[in-house]
Amino acid sequence: MAQEITRDHIADRLGDVAYDRFLLYLMGPYKSFNLNYVFNNDELNDVEINELPGPFRKLFQNKGEIDEAKALLRRVQGDLRTDPGINAFLAVDIDIDTDAVDAVTQSIEYSRCANATVFIVPFLGHNFGIGEEAGSVLENLAETHGDRIVFVHESDVTSEMIRSARTRWDLRIETYETEAELIETVKRFVVTTMNRERFGDLEYLE
Repeated sequence: MAQEITRDHIADRLGDVAYDRFLLYLMGPYKSFNLNYVFNNDELNDVEINELPGPFRKLFQNKGEIDEAKALLRRVQGDLRTDPGINAFLAVDIDIDTDAVDAVTQSIEYSRCANATVFIVPFLGHNFGIGEEAGSVLENLAETHGDRIVFVHESDVTSEMIRSARTRWDLRIETYETEAELIETVKRFVVTTMNRERFGDLEYLE
């Protein structure tokens, strides 16, 4: 690897929090669906927004604003850095050039270094790239880090990749309907992992 990724390197790139040695790697799509992937231009003009399913209705109402997929990750990250006060981070926060270390390898190494890894899969996210990275992480780390990894997907999401991951790697899968439920689910997983490190069967990471 052209550039070594370590727990110290990751922690040094992040701000101070109460539990700054507990690293939580948050993975998820940075972009929402472009409406043109779903509708052509004529259909877009004829859409009755109030007749759309809830997730699509929200996308129409928010078009032109900040991309919701990445904003969701940032809100979850900010909440977790405040309560319970862990070093939650996205790949872009570590700022390693993909010319030095490709994105998939970065994700594998971030997950290897992290106390916990959470894949967040919203209904409106562009999940193709995240699926490839998630598969690579699981292929390399499920045997040694499986207890530190969870998939949390919006209830409207259906994915053969998620179903096969549960079967192949016995991956923990959670669902959510609201952002508040998502955050509480992730917090519960984090606290469980912290307690298992301190008092249970998981290795305590320095």
